[in-house]
Amino acid sequence: MLSVTIYSFSYKRGIPADESGNGGGYVFDCRSTHNPGKYEEYKSLTGMDQPVIDFLEKDGEILTFLESVERLVDHHVERFVERGFEHLQVAFGCTGGQHRSVYSAEHLARHLRDKYKVRVHLIHRERGVEKMMD
Repeated sequence: MLSVTIYSFSYKRGIPADESGNGGGYVFDCRSTHNPGKYEEYKSLTGMDQPVIDFLEKDGEILTFLESVERLVDHHVERFVERGFEHLQVAFGCTGGQHRSVYSAEHLARHLRDKYKVRVHLIHRERGVEKMMD
């Protein structure tokens, strides 16, 4: 069964290493999208909190970004499953690893879990959160 590791991270601490030994995968830069961290009311929240989710989705910019991400990753997942590969890594980076990258990683993890029979290992590196989604 394919296992997909999805990271959120801060570019200030560097891109996460691929511990699978495969190398490769995707690194997406979320810094081009509207940053809720610029506003006082969101500074203490993360991309897992409803006010940040509402901000990002109402703005819509991140959803357009994620549509492109989903098309790329879906194709990769389908080919990896066909070919019997065991691991794919996808990482989302932003300035602090708190808002946009966390939202994006959560979004893609749910998308893959709902669409494919794959194991999803979600890691919010800067938040210290890890979860498995089967």
